Amino acid sequence: MITRPLEVSAPADPDGRLLRRASWRLGLQAGVIVALIVAVLSALAVLVVVQGQHRGAASLLAQAVARADDVTDPPAGVWLVARTPQGRAATPGLPPGLPDEAAFANTAATGQDNTADYRAGGVEYRVHTVRRGQQTIQAALDLSPAHAERVRLASALLLSGGLGLVLAAAAGAWLGRRAVRPMAQALALQRRFVADAGHELRTPLTLLSTRVQLLDRHLRRGTAHAELRDEAAGVAGDARHLAAILDDLLLAAEPGSPLPSSTVDLAELAERAAAASANDAIPVEVRRPGAPVPVRGSAVALRRAVTALLDNASSHARTGVTISVSSAARHAALEVTDDGPGIDAELLPGVFERFATARGRQQPRGYGIGLALVSEIAARHGGTVSASNQPGGGARLRLTLPRAASQEFSKEQPPSSRG
Repeated sequence: MITRPLEVSAPADPDGRLLRRASWRLGLQAGVIVALIVAVLSALAVLVVVQGQHRGAASLLAQAVARADDVTDPPAGVWLVARTPQGRAATPGLPPGLPDEAAFANTAATGQDNTADYRAGGVEYRVHTVRRGQQTIQAALDLSPAHAERVRLASALLLSGGLGLVLAAAAGAWLGRRAVRPMAQALALQRRFVADAGHELRTPLTLLSTRVQLLDRHLRRGTAHAELRDEAAGVAGDARHLAAILDDLLLAAEPGSPLPSSTVDLAELAERAAAASANDAIPVEVRRPGAPVPVRGSAVALRRAVTALLDNASSHARTGVTISVSSAARHAALEVTDDGPGIDAELLPGVFERFATARGRQQPRGYGIGLALVSEIAARHGGTVSASNQPGGGARLRLTLPRAASQEFSKEQPPSSRG
């Protein structure tokens, strides 16, 4: 029995895919630009050639008519027909269908020169008719050589343009790959750093939280350690805060990774966030409908978004924060308002950017990465987030998400209702 060696597929390389997509996109853009340039230049070249052919044909016909004393010896490609009251003379070998009798009759009657394209026997001619006294002369130029020259020119331009397009696309992809590679390497380095840091920090944070909980249990058994219990509670809160910051960093490092999806009660998330901040100095009021407000997405990510909105409002509020949850036919909304100083008008357009800070205040209002993460979470859930100032003062932050049709909530975050 022959055993084959175990083959293990290498994991997908998202940075490599990003690099390839970016390089091919740049190559395609370069090809499109070159194609547009070639098309414009080709059109100009054809236009110049056509105009030159028209001028050359007009000059040749004018010379042929001016020297029409001998119709038997016209320039190459030109046939002459002279008609007088005494009769008609024509160049030997005159093609069938010539001359243009309608042009002859019109010029003979009006005396006006006439130049027009005329088709006879499947061949296109440029016909120029003039009248000299009692004599009417018509010169016909075969346009087949001019048409053949245009076809050769168009074929040459098409071939050279297509070759240039392929070369430009290949060169653009190659140059784009070289230009994007340092960026992809930097992005990969950042992701590795955050992943390594998250791995290294998560274990001690978990141990710290566990030990603090054990310490808190031991302290609660006695009555002489009130100050120690307070300190233990503070350490536990700091550990939870550090864990939340770690989750933020990991989420920010992988903005394109897929999120776990389940049905989540947005109203319950608001109540849990408010309950978690019950120990803060700023009271939080939750206004919600009696029925659950289902949305589809990651319960962890959505909880982080609601917590970030609440933390931002609590850090700037004077006396209180209000969380309002509402539901429509297709969308659910969570609005957080505070009675603080509001958001500077100059900062509103960029309030969801990382580390946005209002200038010109003695105590500037900063936003860190919390609101930026809210914006990313909303976008990844097909929703939006907006910021505005209330007419009476204070800021208003509104998170809007698509409403879920299913009422089967995940075990991680069960529904709740008010009677």
